[in-house]
Amino acid sequence: MSPARQTRKTTQRTGGDGGRVVSAEDRQSADRLHSTAIHLLRKLRRADGATGLSAPRLSALSVIVFSGPINLKALAAAEQVRAPSMSRLVRTLEADGLVRRHQDAADGRVVHFEATPKGTRVLSAGRARRVDALANALAALPPGDRTAVRRALDILEATVAGLMP
Repeated sequence: MSPARQTRKTTQRTGGDGGRVVSAEDRQSADRLHSTAIHLLRKLRRADGATGLSAPRLSALSVIVFSGPINLKALAAAEQVRAPSMSRLVRTLEADGLVRRHQDAADGRVVHFEATPKGTRVLSAGRARRVDALANALAALPPGDRTAVRRALDILEATVAGLMP
């Protein structure tokens, strides 16, 4: 088999990054990382049961806590749902005392949602449980592996920052 033909089998142009050539090995690494990230989040999400909130409610609360005051349209876009679905979800968060609404100072027709102190506490406690679970798993690794994980995190954070918005 010619080297040119072999190269075609092991590389592929991607559509999302200006047609960059990606090796089969890089594609396999990306697939493994994607799968690992999903499995990690699913396993850590088991600790979220202690919050008493469903995954969609917890996710919306997270957006509200970390984005600051946000309107319904932006919140629905962030969560990739329609505004009517988000409206129902936010009403339950309000009823639980986790978020509150207020009128926009410049345009009274616009409503913004912000986390209450209780909402922030619930979200922070849930995150702490997930981080604790992961920290315990990392602590069980040999020191060299923990060092490798820290190095890999620097690389992954830079990689994620470079992804399309």
